[in-house]
Amino acid sequence: MSNTFREYRLARAWSQEQLAEMAGLSTRTVQRIENGEQASLETLSALAAVFEISVSDLTNDRSSGGEALDERIVQARTKVAQEGRFYRSALTAIVVCIFLYIINRTTSPDGHWSFWVAGIWGTLLVLRGLRVFIFGGLIEKWQQKRIQKMLRR
Repeated sequence: MSNTFREYRLARAWSQEQLAEMAGLSTRTVQRIENGEQASLETLSALAAVFEISVSDLTNDRSSGGEALDERIVQARTKVAQEGRFYRSALTAIVVCIFLYIINRTTSPDGHWSFWVAGIWGTLLVLRGLRVFIFGGLIEKWQQKRIQKMLRR
């Protein structure tokens, strides 16, 4: 495997320092990998992204194990993207609800319509949070089972 890293790097005429900088790794990490030490999944993912190839191509693992590794990376990226969207939605809700509360207090101090908006939006955020952080894995497993069942027909 170490020769593969070196071959990809040399094919692009990059130094170990350049590769390390582009991948966000230390030069020593690149040296260790090229000397045959085991790389972590995160390191392999970073190097594969820099070389614009899959992890299984980088590790010369054409078996289902290499494809499973690539799939785990894709799933992790998808999960992080979902969590990021949730946090952006929560921040947007907080800012908008504060703004609406200020408008509510200045235009009609006796009315409480902004609490209704905040309550509904908060409920929707809680449901989305449950889906992203708690039930996401269950939904994904159900989807995989359903796809496998449909493909068997």
